[in-house]
Amino acid sequence: MTEPPLSRTPTTAIVLVCNGPGELTTWVRPLAQRLHRQLELQPVVPGAACSLELVLVPCPNATGSEARVARDLGLFSRIVPARKFWGLLLRPRRHGPWPTHGVVVFLGGDQFWTVLLSARLGYRHLTYAEWVARWPRWNDRIAAMGPQAATRLPPRWRQRCTVVGDLMADLSEEARAVAPLPEGEWVALLPGSKRAKLQVGVPFLLDTADRLARLRPGCRFMLPVAPTTSVADLLAYGGSGNPIQRHYGGQPPRLLEPESGSGQRWLISGAGTPVLLFEQHPAHGPLSQCALALTTVGANTAELGALGVPMIVLVPTQHLEVMQAWDGWLGLLARLPLLRWLLGLALTAWRMRQRGFLAWPNISAGRAVVPERVGSITPAEIAAEANEWLAHPERLQGQRDDLRSLRGQPGAVAALAAMVQELLPAA
Repeated sequence: MTEPPLSRTPTTAIVLVCNGPGELTTWVRPLAQRLHRQLELQPVVPGAACSLELVLVPCPNATGSEARVARDLGLFSRIVPARKFWGLLLRPRRHGPWPTHGVVVFLGGDQFWTVLLSARLGYRHLTYAEWVARWPRWNDRIAAMGPQAATRLPPRWRQRCTVVGDLMADLSEEARAVAPLPEGEWVALLPGSKRAKLQVGVPFLLDTADRLARLRPGCRFMLPVAPTTSVADLLAYGGSGNPIQRHYGGQPPRLLEPESGSGQRWLISGAGTPVLLFEQHPAHGPLSQCALALTTVGANTAELGALGVPMIVLVPTQHLEVMQAWDGWLGLLARLPLLRWLLGLALTAWRMRQRGFLAWPNISAGRAVVPERVGSITPAEIAAEANEWLAHPERLQGQRDDLRSLRGQPGAVAALAAMVQELLPAA
C-alpha cells in the first residue's frame, strides 16, 4: 500500500525503528504519541517542518501485520514495511524524498539495523537500550532503561548515556479508569499474537477456562485480541482445523454477537464458558482490573508487569513441533523446509532445557517474581493452580506489590522524547 503524499515536504524527520508487535504497541506507540504532544509533526500537523516516520526491520518473530497496525494508529507520515527494509538501505529515494536532517531512534530489533539506516540517511542516532547498547561508537546518544545497561558501556562512551527508566512504567496509573469491567472476579487469557503461540495457546487456555469455571463458578474471563490477529483467527485456532485442538477435546468455540449490533462480542467455548473479547487496543484498562492473567511468554509479560497484574506464565512443551519462533541463525535454519522438523524440534528442546527466566518481570528482577510453568503441563494443572491463587488474595497482592516495585517511576517516555528533541537541529 502506498503511503499518502505529505502536504508539505518536511525539512527534518524523526524515524522510529521497530521489529515486532510487542515493541510496536508498548514502546513505539507511547513515544510517538508523546512526540506529537511536544512537537508539531506531520502527519498530525500537515504543514509541520518535521515528520514522524516508522521503519520496520526484519525479525523472525514478527507477524507480518505490523505495518497495518502502525497505519491504523495514524501517527506516521511514512511506514516502511520490514520486507522493504533492504531496498530502503540500497535506494532510500525509492520510498520518496527524505529530509536532509533527522534522528533515527532504535526501539526494537537488531541494533545494527539502525546503525546502517542512520548512516545511510545521514541522520543522528539514538538507541533505547534495555540491557546493553551494542554499538555505542555509532550512537550520538544512548537512553538506558536502567543502571545495568549504562554500566555495561565502556567508560569512554558513558557520557553519551542517560538512564531514562522503563518505557513500560507509564502504563498503569490511568489504565484502571478506562473501560471499567463489570463486577466480578476476572481472569485474563493471553494466548499470544503469533501463529506458533496461538495454535497452542487458544485451545489450551479455553480448556483451562472451562476447568477453572467449574472450580470457581463465579469466575469470569476476558481475552484482549492482539492487534496482529483477529477474532476469526481465534475461532480458527480453537476449531478442528487446528491439529493441536484435538488434544484438548470438546467442541470448537463459537462467537456470540451483541443483539444490537454494537458493543462487545463474546467467545463461547465448546463447554459453554463465555469469554469477553476486547478488540480495542491497547486493553490496559480492562487488563489492570483482572485478578489474574494466564499468559504465554513475550512482551505481554512486560505489559502485565507494568500494569501490576498477577500472572502465571505458560509454556506447554508437549507441542514442540509448533514452537519454533526462536531467534538467531539456528532459529532461521529451523524454519527451512528440509530442516524444519528435525532441527527445529531439537533446537526448541535444547532451548527449553537450557532456559533461564522467560517472563520479563523475572528477567528484570533476576529471580522468580511470577510463576513460570514450562513442560508437559495440562489445563487441569493450571486451572487448579489458578484456583489456589484466586483463593488466597494475600498471595495475589504480594505478587502485585513485587511487580509494582520492579516497574520503577513513570516518566521514561517523556525523558526519551526529550532526548529525541535535543538531537533535532535547532529551528
